[in-house]
Amino acid sequence: MKPTRIVIIAKAPIAGFCKTRLIPALGEQGATELAQRMLVRTVTSALAAGLGTVELCVTPGLQTFDWQGLGLPDGLVWSEQGEGDLGARMGRAAQRVTSAGEAILLIGTDCPELDSGLLQHAATALQDHDASLVPTADGGYALLGLKRFAPTLFDAMPWSTDTVGAETRRRVEQLDWRLHTLPTLHDIDEPQDLPWLPAELQADLATTSQPNP
Repeated sequence: MKPTRIVIIAKAPIAGFCKTRLIPALGEQGATELAQRMLVRTVTSALAAGLGTVELCVTPGLQTFDWQGLGLPDGLVWSEQGEGDLGARMGRAAQRVTSAGEAILLIGTDCPELDSGLLQHAATALQDHDASLVPTADGGYALLGLKRFAPTLFDAMPWSTDTVGAETRRRVEQLDWRLHTLPTLHDIDEPQDLPWLPAELQADLATTSQPNP
């Protein structure tokens, strides 16, 4: 079995830079605080999965934003996303990791339902599948697991649309790869997604976040 690296594609919790679609419901500061809590939750779940290396692949870069000041758990490997659209940034990470002989689980920080058990399931599926996928209810995906690389999975993808998940599945089928699809989860991107937050994050919102007047 190949070693598995979890690579978290992370955007810094900077007011006005992250979770901007939640600002009408939470206010700018509330949206930023939620983004930071979801980042910490994602990192904690990834480390708890015990699969191997957990890499935080960040934007802005390490010299631009004080990532260490967020108080994230120890044990992370750090990298920078670099330039290009989301597909270019994810594709570079996937190619680098798989070329080094590891399987990769690519995840973001928008899906607090993606826990350590699901990460373990996605990694185990790569023993006898080429790819694993956790779809999201908005038509995207929360996780893409790969044990080999193909640029077609990332190039010219209609990112931030409700067709990303289906298009990714179609492209995997075109490669004649075996795909394991896990249950559909919920990203937290829009105000209508907030009821899907886990109870502890709901409680945090109730005490710390106020919408814009």
